[in-house]
Amino acid sequence: MENKFVVRPRKPAFGKTSVVSARLPDTMIERLDDVAKQTGRTRNELIQMCIDFALENIEILEQ
Repeated sequence: MENKFVVRPRKPAFGKTSVVSARLPDTMIERLDDVAKQTGRTRNELIQMCIDFALENIEILEQ
């Protein structure tokens, strides 16, 4: 299975949203900001897209 994170054109926002806070390493924020600059997306949009991708592709292993 080939896992690629594809950044697509922006879709209009819909539905209720909530604010969530998370601590991220400075290097990760720098990488997010680089991708945001390259794609014209906001940091927030990219974080949402990354989480959505992870949730769609997660594999939970039983011990």
